[in-house]
Amino acid sequence: MTSFSDPVSFAHGPAMPNRFMLAPLTNMQSHADGSLSDEEHHWLTMRARGGFGLTMTCAAHVQRVGQGFPGQLGTFSDDHVPGLARLARDIAAEGSVAIVQLHHAGNRSPKDLIGTDPVCPSDDPSTGARALSTAEVEQLSEDFVAAAVRCHHAGFHGVELHGAHGYMICQFLSSELNHRDDAYGGSLANRARLLLDVIDGIRARCGEDFHIGVRLSPERFGMVIDEIREVFGWLVDGGKVDMIDMSLWDCFAQTHDPGWADRRLIDVFAELPRGKVRLAVAGKLYGGADISRAIDAGADIVALGRAAILHHDFPRMVASDPSVVMRSLPVTADELRAEGLSDGFVGYMRSWPGFVAE
Repeated sequence: MTSFSDPVSFAHGPAMPNRFMLAPLTNMQSHADGSLSDEEHHWLTMRARGGFGLTMTCAAHVQRVGQGFPGQLGTFSDDHVPGLARLARDIAAEGSVAIVQLHHAGNRSPKDLIGTDPVCPSDDPSTGARALSTAEVEQLSEDFVAAAVRCHHAGFHGVELHGAHGYMICQFLSSELNHRDDAYGGSLANRARLLLDVIDGIRARCGEDFHIGVRLSPERFGMVIDEIREVFGWLVDGGKVDMIDMSLWDCFAQTHDPGWADRRLIDVFAELPRGKVRLAVAGKLYGGADISRAIDAGADIVALGRAAILHHDFPRMVASDPSVVMRSLPVTADELRAEGLSDGFVGYMRSWPGFVAE
């Protein structure tokens, strides 16, 4: 029988007491200036209290111009540190590893939200985003590192770099979007330079006890499986990363890449050597049986989204009954409020087809 309660150790930072991670979930609950709200604090600490061994924030933007959605948590100012410190303290007090996901939306930053044209590795007429200069890329790298330093000072155990879902780091990795001719474009090594430089900077300035994770997309968003496997290998070989969080959308789906026909996405990455780096997977893990399949396929950690929204204590539910599944959809707004979602978060969930009963 799969053990859900096995601790998961890392090369840097504290161990998780179990295999359950709260996926980084957009919730639109923070204040307009990026500071933490009581509603977001309540949502996250409720998950830590509910048994998640690692509690991760929503994507938190590292530059004001990198905001991706209203009510987004910020890490771009020292003014954010007091709220972050309160959150880190209260997550850790529940015995959960406290992690901030660091993010920049790039060409996906809405102009009406950020008040200027969005930025991107290269000019992108489809979104109106302009290319960053080399100096601006270097500043972006510094701002990711500075955000991690703020999180470290606030008492978080670590950070995850959002390199997935077509956001800025992913945009640099994409040969479809990144047409630069400087050190940050061209070869895969150059397109990965921003990510690797940020990792180097965080490790140098946050020390050996600070956890660093990276979220990657294996397909879509201009990502190519062979290239992401190569980046995966570089992260492992570098010895500075503790977790690679693969956002698979559906852990057990077949790949779309004809070069990997008839292979499940989870297997394509679980088979790779990873040394002390832990593999987290996300994608349609809706019950104990799904989680068992993912762990049996080689994942160290399961990242839960929908199940975590619907049940603040889903890890404890699974530990008590391995056959349990999340409640069926749609659910009422009152049911979501009882699980710690604010009215704003419930409003956002109404944009997910079939999630909230009308």
